[in-house]
Amino acid sequence: MVEFAGAMLATMLELAGQPLMLEQVHAVGRGYQQLSLASHSRKKIQASRDVVERVLAQGRVVYGVNTGFGKLADVHIPASELGSLQLNLVRSHACGVGAPLSEAETRAMMLLRANVLALGYSGCRVEVVDTLLAMLAAGVLPRIPEKGSVGASGDLAPLAHLALAMIGEGVSRYRNEWLESGAALKTAGIAPLRLEAKEGLALLNGTQAMGAVGGLALFRAERVTKLADLAGAMTLESLLGTPVAFDQRIHDARPHWGQEVAAGHLRRLLEGSEIRQSHLKNDPRVQDAYSLRCMPQVHGAVRTALRQAREVVEVETGSATDNPLVFVDGDEILSGGNFHGAPLAHAYDYAAIALTDLISITERRIDRLVNPDLNEGLPPFLSASAGTSSGFMIAHVCAASLLSEAKVLTHPASVDNIPTSGGKEDHVSMGMTAALKLRQIVENAENVLAIELLAAAEGLDFRAPLRSSPPVEKARTMIRNLCPRVTCDRSLTPDIERIADAVRNGVFEEFVS
Repeated sequence: MVEFAGAMLATMLELAGQPLMLEQVHAVGRGYQQLSLASHSRKKIQASRDVVERVLAQGRVVYGVNTGFGKLADVHIPASELGSLQLNLVRSHACGVGAPLSEAETRAMMLLRANVLALGYSGCRVEVVDTLLAMLAAGVLPRIPEKGSVGASGDLAPLAHLALAMIGEGVSRYRNEWLESGAALKTAGIAPLRLEAKEGLALLNGTQAMGAVGGLALFRAERVTKLADLAGAMTLESLLGTPVAFDQRIHDARPHWGQEVAAGHLRRLLEGSEIRQSHLKNDPRVQDAYSLRCMPQVHGAVRTALRQAREVVEVETGSATDNPLVFVDGDEILSGGNFHGAPLAHAYDYAAIALTDLISITERRIDRLVNPDLNEGLPPFLSASAGTSSGFMIAHVCAASLLSEAKVLTHPASVDNIPTSGGKEDHVSMGMTAALKLRQIVENAENVLAIELLAAAEGLDFRAPLRSSPPVEKARTMIRNLCPRVTCDRSLTPDIERIADAVRNGVFEEFVS
């Protein structure tokens, strides 16, 4: 069993086209879960394939089975050229550019594609799914460039690079080196796939690239958002703030789900603080700044936005997103538009905006920690020898830079449209662009969170011998085990990277709530 933030996952995941949790997508992406194909899905896949075979035997003209694609949909393809049709489709569409998707993103994309085919709407043979699962099990991972998809008819270029590897062409990563895909498959003992009618299209239509990249980014975004409560609690204590604003009665009076969850988390994190007791009486301040007082409202709103985005992505993981779709009951093959990435594109754009707001409030708290006009008597820039030393001055500048970049990236991709395929595909989603932007914003958020954790730990060190609550003190100890105090100036880049990596890898998972 594998545990993710309270969710226990079996090490073997049986695919039947069911909706998948982000935890499962993450687990497969990281190689923690193995995959198998459910026996009843094998029967559904075969039944849909039988429909395709009957269509061919009857000589019916059906898009994607015996016609061209996109603008060329009106061109009827003779039976003798159907194999070449599918092969040429894969080769011609594999024209993405840019850096390759990460191994985790590639594995997640392969998982999602296999799960879509397991639904039995695609008209492919069972061998197609078996090949995908064999490649995943052996660790043959196609090189999939991250750019080149407009999100309709789905992620054509990324999925074509996946299909290209399945037929033994292109490049794949195997045992930590890049090989020709044919060589990688042969070494792994996997036979290259020979595409039959409709199978190239069954592999190319869909939203699995944006689903993998954006889904994994959302998983990381949720973790960052929950850990922002911890960082904020540490900052509140460093600045001698009050937890009164987190009183349950306040949040029951405005019962947004995320707000109530964040307020409860902050209350638990701060319970039993000696620092709080030290300034409980005779404090001339009436209330804290918004970046401290409004953490439940802001962090909570981000939680809610990410939960809504999660719901969209998890529905998509168990949805038939290719075209045309095979319906066994009516012995029909129907052309539609389930490949359109609008649901994911909108969700990712929304999540990007929400997460940028989280970065924004985090940056404001960092400023309060280092700014001698605002930090309640802490040394300027958290340096014991300010002037001679700059302390956390430029760490805050770095946070401001990352925030500014995130603000630029929040421009929604989903409002853009560039017609393609000779005007046949005249409204596209730009869902992959939305996913890639979200991924970068999440990385920025992880780094800004790391800066706040470091700065807040430094602030707490200056409050000694007073101690904060047990959870906050435990977090400070964990940070100190990774990064020593800044007693004299040093490059903080390794510190920031070390804490950000710890966030990504679940080191602070016990504080996720």
